[in-house]
Amino acid sequence: MIVALIDNGSLEPAAHRNLRAVADAVAANSGVKVHAVSWKHSDRISADALDGTAAWCLPAFIGAMRALGHQSFLFIPFFISAQGAVGSALRRDLENLQVAAGTDRFEFGFTEGLAAHGVIPAIVADRIRATKAELKLVCPPVIVVDHGGPSPTSGSLRDTIAAAVRTLLGSEISALTAASMEGEDHPHNLPLLADQLAQPGFNHGDVVVAPLFLSPGRHAGPGGDLAEIATAAEDHVAGTALRCHFTALVGHHPLALEALTRALRHALSPVHAESSP
Repeated sequence: MIVALIDNGSLEPAAHRNLRAVADAVAANSGVKVHAVSWKHSDRISADALDGTAAWCLPAFIGAMRALGHQSFLFIPFFISAQGAVGSALRRDLENLQVAAGTDRFEFGFTEGLAAHGVIPAIVADRIRATKAELKLVCPPVIVVDHGGPSPTSGSLRDTIAAAVRTLLGSEISALTAASMEGEDHPHNLPLLADQLAQPGFNHGDVVVAPLFLSPGRHAGPGGDLAEIATAAEDHVAGTALRCHFTALVGHHPLALEALTRALRHALSPVHAESSP
C-alpha cells in the first residue's frame, strides 16, 4: 500500500515544502513511508525552488506508482476539513482516474482528517496564547478566519471551531468572532474579514487574527491575501489605531502531527503499508 499526505496544492514553494515537512514528521512518528502529494497546481513550481525535486500532483503520482506495480493507495487528507466541496471533488477525481484505468483498476481510501480528531480548537487556542505572550497583549479581541467556500459544511465547521476556541480561552481574550477571507455570495461565509475589521471592537487597537490555514501560500503567511486585507484595514484607520497580529498556522503544530499519525495508524491496522527505508 502506498501512503500519501495530500493537500489542495499551491503555486507557492513554501506550501509544498510544509507538506513535505509534515509528511516526513508523520513518517518518522509512524514508521511508515509517507509521500507528499498535491491534488493540483504544485507541479508547476520550479524544482529549483523545492531543493531540486519536483512536486507530485495526483494524476502523475498515481500513474508513476501504478507503473511500479502499486495498486492500493491510502491518502491522509491535509485539509482543515476533508468534508464539503473540496473533499467531494477530490474523491470524484480519484474515481475518474479509476475509470480511466479500465480493468487494471486501483483501490484508494482516506484516513480521518484533523477535524475528525477535534484538535483544531486546541491548536488555534495555543497559537493565540503564543501570539499574546510574544506581544504582551492583554485580553485582545480575536478573529478566527477561514478561506470561505461554497459548502455550508465549511462555514459550520468554522463557527464550531471558533466557539470552542472561545470556550478554551475564556477571560484570556475579549471578543471573539469568526470570519472568512472571501465568498460573500454565500451567507455562511459572512462576515468577511475585511468587514469584521471595520466593526466596533475590532477596528482599533491590537487585534489577533487566527487563520484556519495549514500551510503558508498565496492566502496565508507573509504577503498573502489575508495580510493584504489586514494592511488595507489598518491603512483605512487614521494613524496606527488598528494593529492586526497574525498567529502561526495550524498545519505544523505538534498536535496536528500527532493527530495525523494517529489517524494513519488507525487506518492501517491491521493493514501493512510500505515501510520507511
